[in-house]
Amino acid sequence: MNPARLQVQGLDHRFGGLQAVSEVSFDVPAQSITAVIGPNGAGKTTLFNLISGMIRPQRGSIRLDGRELTRLAAHRIAQLGVSRTFQTARLFPRLSALENVMVGRHCRSRAGFLVGMFNLPWSWAEERAIRWKARELMEALGIGDCAEEEAGALSFRQQRLVEIARALASEPKLLMLDEPAAGLNLKETEELARLIRSIRESGITVLLVEHDMSLVMDISDGVVVLNYGRKLAEGPPAEIQRDPQVIRIYLGGGHA
Repeated sequence: MNPARLQVQGLDHRFGGLQAVSEVSFDVPAQSITAVIGPNGAGKTTLFNLISGMIRPQRGSIRLDGRELTRLAAHRIAQLGVSRTFQTARLFPRLSALENVMVGRHCRSRAGFLVGMFNLPWSWAEERAIRWKARELMEALGIGDCAEEEAGALSFRQQRLVEIARALASEPKLLMLDEPAAGLNLKETEELARLIRSIRESGITVLLVEHDMSLVMDISDGVVVLNYGRKLAEGPPAEIQRDPQVIRIYLGGGHA
């Protein structure tokens, strides 16, 4: 077993009177694919928002390779190696697909706002390198031919892949995918499974939220089950499929 890349301990978060996440703890081993599943309202997206720094937990600890992330801003967490996608692709629709991917690379650049404003010559080479890396990623994901198209004009599948390319552009240690198969057909989901496996094989750890149970059971090394904000079960896919509580509360008898 690889050492833990991500460690979540005793995570709590409440929205007013709603306990969205309660005492959630789990580890994500390095170079693994771990899925978080559960019914709607189980706290999965809130968990993602807590890990990525979009909201701060009221209690608990989040560590990446032993480093505490809990009180860091989202941009610092991204710089340390956590990148994510969203349930609905959040692209800049009027920018080209290539430019959207380039945005993900800028957290690894040295040029800041003032350098960009004054258009200093040394920043030109860096910008060319960012463009080259973004295009290389798009080619690797099979969407190189739409690089110059406006992101808002792309198909749903292409937008998903552009968002994944943008997340990969930051060279993450941990890639978080929020329902990546939503809206995809069977063939597209199979292609997505191959892509996620290749991402893991490249050395990147993957944490995903997903409702497609066939995909989850096919590609995951481990599964965490949430229900009403609490961890219900955790283990290998085959074990989760046999867990009576999971079958009763979430999966349904047909998955036993």
